[in-house]
Amino acid sequence: MQFLLSILSSPLLLLAAIFGALALYVLTIILYRLTLHPLARYPGPPLARITDIYLTYYAYRGSRHLAYHRAHEVYGPIVRIGPNSLSINSATALKSVYGFRSNVRKADFYTAFPATKDTYNVHSSIDKMQHARKRRVMSHAFSDQAIKSLERYILANVRTACRLLGEKREGAGTGAQGEKKDGWNDAWNVADWCNWMVFDIMGDLVFGKAFGMLESPTNRFAVDLVGNAAHRHLICGTHLTIHNWHLDKILFRKIAAQRGQYMQYSKAQAMERTKIGLDVDRKDFFYHLLNAKDPETGNGFSMNELWGESNLLIIAGSDTTSTAMAGTFFYLANNATAMQKLCKEIRETFSDVEEIVTGPKLSGCSYLRACIDESMRMTPPVAGALPRQVLLGGIDIDGHHIPAGIDVGVPHYALHHNPDYYPRPFDYIPERWLSDPAANPLHAKLADAQSAFCPFSIGPRGCIGKGLAYVELTVTIARVLYMYDLRLAPGTTLGAGREDLEVGRTRVTEYQIEDRFASCKDGPILQFRERGL
Repeated sequence: MQFLLSILSSPLLLLAAIFGALALYVLTIILYRLTLHPLARYPGPPLARITDIYLTYYAYRGSRHLAYHRAHEVYGPIVRIGPNSLSINSATALKSVYGFRSNVRKADFYTAFPATKDTYNVHSSIDKMQHARKRRVMSHAFSDQAIKSLERYILANVRTACRLLGEKREGAGTGAQGEKKDGWNDAWNVADWCNWMVFDIMGDLVFGKAFGMLESPTNRFAVDLVGNAAHRHLICGTHLTIHNWHLDKILFRKIAAQRGQYMQYSKAQAMERTKIGLDVDRKDFFYHLLNAKDPETGNGFSMNELWGESNLLIIAGSDTTSTAMAGTFFYLANNATAMQKLCKEIRETFSDVEEIVTGPKLSGCSYLRACIDESMRMTPPVAGALPRQVLLGGIDIDGHHIPAGIDVGVPHYALHHNPDYYPRPFDYIPERWLSDPAANPLHAKLADAQSAFCPFSIGPRGCIGKGLAYVELTVTIARVLYMYDLRLAPGTTLGAGREDLEVGRTRVTEYQIEDRFASCKDGPILQFRERGL
């Protein structure tokens, strides 16, 4: 008692006692996580086995996908990537974790992704019943019939985008070459071009009007807002203490502020479209969302839910598709043989650019699809893992029994570069996806490659917009290559000009992205000229 009284009477002794108790608590937690925790037997980066700060650091840097890949290279196919998290790099794990009968739910990671206060969209809904209801309502907007009915709006934006590639621009941006020479037009940062076009398409499809980014800079600020909103969610989801205590507003002020601006921007778009209601000529996504009723409950979306889904549609429908598109142009510019083969296929299949629409001819362009899929393998737009929490009863994955409460995930970038499924994993080889053995030197591994391919994830939580994304990708890339030749702009390099020496960033023939849950990208800087010049 006398000892306690002496401590309480001395501020210095009291402070020392507090720090001592805190140090003892931290040491106890560390020892438990390294020795007695259910995941103690699994290898992983030392810091990752102790704290989520490890992965949060890479989430902030935009290189979380590379951290996953390095960890698997060092520690093997199953890695403890956080105190309570396992990363598993196998196609069997992909099915076990994300399949229709998996004994998992979305991890608490997604609580940092609320669409609005206390409202979750089809992406961030953790509750399976809630997600199923939202998915059923959303399925009306993403049906093949609905997308086909909106194709003319997709084509209108693609035509505008393609026309701009052939025009000289006043005050052209990065890498502009001034007057045409030998028919080559001003240089384009293709990442920007893809962003603006896909945003315009999503504006048309979701809200009934394009954002006008291709032809006017007025709304282009929204691209950065979307990127920072996704980045904030990733950082806060990776270390939920940051989210729960709103520490992002202190630690990452710019990111947090731009996330708030994005929420207001998307809300304004949703409110403006809601005022029009169902009285529209086109049946855009909002028409289906306003009109659709869950066949089991008879309920549609509330106003907050409509806003929440618009948040998702802008981010998921634009950033991912534009990354896949820019990546495909990057890899074609870097692989002359693939470029020649694809141009030959497209130009021999179609006799006029306006023939390039969804249908048997376009779907029959197998090399086009192979080039797109190989680009998404090399640079998946969502490159990290999508965490799932194991439910009661546990789950068996690759011979390991994982108990309830543990987070598990399969990192897309690491799996897509696993040589067990993809020989020469860092080489761009579209032929690996062809079904003809004579055309595919890696045909013996085709089934393996298909089993591990997951740019849209798989299972009941797989991307609902997969069909739309392929429509945009195939139509746009085919039209560009039918109309134009392209080349790397003189004086530029294929890479995005990164100066850091982080492992994984030094491969100049790989399209580099920042993993912000979705992705941020730059380049390539390309020039275009009309065919035949």
